[in-house]
Amino acid sequence: MEAIKFTNKIQPHFQSFSNTHFRLIKFRNTHLRFQPKINKKWESLSLYGGERLKKETFLKREIFSVKCRAEGIERGLLVGGGRSEEREFMVAERFKVVALMACVMCLCNADRVVMSVAIVPLAAKHGWSSAFLGIVQSSFLWGYIFSSVIGGALVDKYGGKKVIAWGAALWSLATLLTPWAANHSTISLLAIRAFFGLAEGVALPSMNTLLSRWFPCHERATAVGISMGGFHLGNVVGLVLTPLFMTSVGISGPFILFSSLGLLWLTTWISRVTNDPQESNSITKSELRLIQAGKSDSPTLKKGELPPLRLLLSKMPTWAIIFANVTNNWGYFVLLSWMPVYFKTVFHVNLKQAAWFSAVPWGTMAISGYVAGAASDFLIKAGYSLTFVRKVMQSIGFIGPGVALLCLNFAKTPEVAAVMITIALSFSSFSQAGFLLNMQDIAPQYAGFLHGISNSAGTLAAIISTIGTGFFVQWLGSFQAFLTLTACLYFVTAIFWNIYATGERVF
Repeated sequence: MEAIKFTNKIQPHFQSFSNTHFRLIKFRNTHLRFQPKINKKWESLSLYGGERLKKETFLKREIFSVKCRAEGIERGLLVGGGRSEEREFMVAERFKVVALMACVMCLCNADRVVMSVAIVPLAAKHGWSSAFLGIVQSSFLWGYIFSSVIGGALVDKYGGKKVIAWGAALWSLATLLTPWAANHSTISLLAIRAFFGLAEGVALPSMNTLLSRWFPCHERATAVGISMGGFHLGNVVGLVLTPLFMTSVGISGPFILFSSLGLLWLTTWISRVTNDPQESNSITKSELRLIQAGKSDSPTLKKGELPPLRLLLSKMPTWAIIFANVTNNWGYFVLLSWMPVYFKTVFHVNLKQAAWFSAVPWGTMAISGYVAGAASDFLIKAGYSLTFVRKVMQSIGFIGPGVALLCLNFAKTPEVAAVMITIALSFSSFSQAGFLLNMQDIAPQYAGFLHGISNSAGTLAAIISTIGTGFFVQWLGSFQAFLTLTACLYFVTAIFWNIYATGERVF
């Protein structure tokens, strides 16, 4: 018996760790794999001493938990919060922000497009000429050109949340009043459209600045692609729904619809979004760390401090952005304002058919914009320089539309014309990953103001192109000359961009 007792004493500890103990070990199912969950009563038992296993188990759990949550956020998956991570899941807060931003950008453009469709029956009713029709179309831009710079400076100072909230409230009101103004007088219509443009001018600077604060650099192009995808989708929504509501409700139908949706969005935006992720009560600590680690800090302007206009205009990368915005807006607003008229006058299709032919290109532009953003982020993650990525994306965004517009001159059917316009707009969306993001690259502290400067120049170009198209069509009887001029402008600006643009911080 003594020998037996002695033998039991010197046996390794693992022989005393019976199967009963293993039955007390349960497993929990995480979103990656099964992980043991040891009953606290037996957690201190180990092969080499209880205290050591207790420490090792605690460290492994902490490492696994941090890795699991970080990977979930990095991949944009559903992530959990707090102790309920095993059962409850939530969407990362920054994706809620970009979803709401995409919605308001959709409404922003849909409200513009309503007038592009409604102007056809209005022109027939009031007997407007093609030249005067261009003036009515451009009246939106009269207010837009002034609010871009002011709105950009306000965004730099106060953040994007409040600025775009006020903008959405005011442009929804202007949309609601447009049918009344059209019936009252031409002067009233032009004034309301100018006020509408004044309110919408803050949208793009607000979007750019807010997303730069909520997303790390390697996700920013994708976030802008999603938001601008909503912007372009607004064209589709406006072009498709406007004729339907005008037929069933009357000319005021689509204006009432979109203004109501704007006010509904506003109630959600005010309660759910903050200017900066650090101010949010809903964001997890791990997501906040990911955002902060992936972007450089850019201090806001001090109270009473004005952006250095002379300094900004003294550098060629600023002029590369300005000329890129001029060319982009020139081509964009020609197609936005005149596409339904183009299909109706050149191919003699009715208003509903013209709206559908016009809607298809904008739908593909929404998709291609996201593809451009994802491709840009992929190249940055792969190690390519920001300068190289911005130049490649912008070159695609200018050369592609230029070639497509030249080919549009030879289209003989509305189907072929729709294909050419679709190609032009799909390539044009690559500009979102070019000059539109480049403002944050070269001047993060003054990005909103720089966006306002370049957008004002672009808006002036849009006014000239929108009115000029009407005079060219009335003078020459076709769209071909103006399409060729626009294509040449694309090619020249692409060369200028590749010479002077940079992805490095300048200011």
